[in-house]
Amino acid sequence: MQANLETLGQLERRLSIAVPMAEIDSEVENRLKHLSRTVKMHGFRPGKVPFKVVVQQYGGQVRQEVLGDTLQKTFGEAVTQQNLKVAGYPKFEAKPPEDNAGKFEYSATFEVYPEIVVGDISKQTITRPALEVTDVEVDKTIEIMRKQRASFDPAERAAADGDRLTISYRGTIDGQEFNGSAAKDSTVVLGEGRLLPEFETQLRGMKSSESRTFELRFPDDYHGREVAGKTATFEVTLTQVAAPKLPEVDADFAKALGIDDGDIGKMRAEIRANLEREVKGRLKSRQKDQVMQALLDVTQIEVPKSLVEMEIQRMQTQARQDLAARGIPVKDDMPIPSEVFEKQAQRRVNLGLILAEVVKTHNLRATPEQVRAVVEEQAQSYEHAEEVIKWFYQSPERLREIESMVLEDNVVTWAMGAAKVEDKAIAFDELMENKQ
Repeated sequence: MQANLETLGQLERRLSIAVPMAEIDSEVENRLKHLSRTVKMHGFRPGKVPFKVVVQQYGGQVRQEVLGDTLQKTFGEAVTQQNLKVAGYPKFEAKPPEDNAGKFEYSATFEVYPEIVVGDISKQTITRPALEVTDVEVDKTIEIMRKQRASFDPAERAAADGDRLTISYRGTIDGQEFNGSAAKDSTVVLGEGRLLPEFETQLRGMKSSESRTFELRFPDDYHGREVAGKTATFEVTLTQVAAPKLPEVDADFAKALGIDDGDIGKMRAEIRANLEREVKGRLKSRQKDQVMQALLDVTQIEVPKSLVEMEIQRMQTQARQDLAARGIPVKDDMPIPSEVFEKQAQRRVNLGLILAEVVKTHNLRATPEQVRAVVEEQAQSYEHAEEVIKWFYQSPERLREIESMVLEDNVVTWAMGAAKVEDKAIAFDELMENKQ
């Protein structure tokens, strides 16, 4: 085997490989001979098929198999000899055979992993957010739960935030309807943010049986591309205003939350415990986000395009699965523009390469004890914790997800010891804004 390596760019390489055709012919013949001992063909006893017939019937297929195996084997050997770390999938191209060349020649174009030098994080400042859960936070959470369980009674008054409205509407752009522009007897809770803010503004103050016509400009970054940045005219009729009626915080409310005996004290204690777990997780997530951004800020690397493309494809697949899980019919070939995911995919690949280097350099690998501790912590929020622990350990894939979490935790711990750290209290509403 002969191999020649070319550098096409900062990360792009091309290997040109030549294999003596005699080796390939010999392997083809060996496989055909082995096949002739077992092949079954009409009119012949097993193992008695003439070799010529076997060659005629299977020669082309076997040759293609040998060429494919040779390509994979020799490429792997050449990569090892050249000490290359291949990123993504190579693009193989077989060269057309020349007369009496006596060689099977092909090229493989691919990218290699970049050399990574993690920047100095010691001058970066990371804020460590802090929040103590008190009765005030428990009361706020109970109030949210009451709103989530609200019933609605018809009200003869103007619509206000918190009311459930029944509306019919029709929208047009230049006199033409568009996708999602019309609905009849649709219900929406005013102030929840399901509609564009400008649309909700028009609904506030309307009364039952009232109609209103107004113009609305869709944001430039609106998810519906066909209407983004355009101005539509809407005609809206409000059929009913229903005011929320919140449940009392009593034994029935506690039972609805899973407290069998309806004890309010137990309910508050359980809400506090759940809230403390949630707050702990969100504080940890905010701190981790800062560490990751700090590593990105101090480390400049060239990211292999092939890895970014693979990550985009993975995110597109995940997006289709998420849509299907929500009951939205999706086809496997449904186009999802790659540019939607490009920036996030670039960041993920970049960060993954940096984290791998930090873990290797500072020996931050996940230990079995650390993995067990995280599994047990996650299991505590379930009624049968031991069964959940067994469930984790029955799947290598689930354990790998936990190991990844531990690795990130180890990197965060290392970074918090290396960087400048500032403690700062954070407001409950700010921390929980996504949840609410």
